[in-house]
Amino acid sequence: MKQIKIFIELTRLNKPIGFMLLFWPCAWGLTLAYSFNPKIELYFKYLILFFLGSVLMRSAGCIFNDIVDKDLDKKVKRTKKRPIASKKISILKAFLYIAILCLIALLILLQFNFITVALGMSSMILAFAYPFMKRITYWPQLFLGLTFNWGIIMAWSSMTNNMSFEPIILYLSAIFWTLGYDTIYGLQDIQDDEIIGVKSTSIKFKNNVKVFVGICYSLCVFFILLLGFLMEINKYFLLSSFFILSLVYQIRFFKIKKPNTCLQSFKMNNLTGFLILIFLFSFNL
Repeated sequence: MKQIKIFIELTRLNKPIGFMLLFWPCAWGLTLAYSFNPKIELYFKYLILFFLGSVLMRSAGCIFNDIVDKDLDKKVKRTKKRPIASKKISILKAFLYIAILCLIALLILLQFNFITVALGMSSMILAFAYPFMKRITYWPQLFLGLTFNWGIIMAWSSMTNNMSFEPIILYLSAIFWTLGYDTIYGLQDIQDDEIIGVKSTSIKFKNNVKVFVGICYSLCVFFILLLGFLMEINKYFLLSSFFILSLVYQIRFFKIKKPNTCLQSFKMNNLTGFLILIFLFSFNL
């Protein structure tokens, strides 16, 4: 029972916001592709596979991140009790968990066409490079955006077996979404991060962070609406753009000196992801 509890803490399965933020872009990509290949059974089959893949890869990513950051985590109040940092589990056993999770994820990936498998394998480079970015650049959130939203491209190719400008535009939108919400998330640790020398957009833009997040979210909205107009979606599609209000509310709600508000604003993106999914569904009306 104790080992199960440690595994759950290690993989953050008790914090589903992480794998949901990885899953939503996959669902968006599938929904966008459904507009061009309306096979409902295939859509729901792949939706399930991408959800499982998101849980598995997010879990493996969390473990790897904790291995890389074990010495840093010990110095941060919010992370010092993580299993690896607090030595509740060995590095060797943690790597074994990563191997098992990645193997299961590979079995799921092999259910797709060749293009999607190739895209999935290439994403591993991004996923395992991300934990090192905070040491070399103030833009690790941008790198996370490139990594976390790769599922849009994979989901599109799984349904269409090709590539086009539509998923690229949606991918750009999602990158700015991630850049915004992860900047908010990073505000929780800003004092500790500055002391230990970790870099982030939260630190870089700390004096104008609401402006920066506002720009990121505005670009997210711009690219999504641009996609709708380029696809010549019917004039009623703007009625389903409630996700814009959720982004505005986040910006108004979080306070840099109140970490709890930053966490709550970050978690609101689970709703935002769902609302964007509904918005993309409206393309088929």
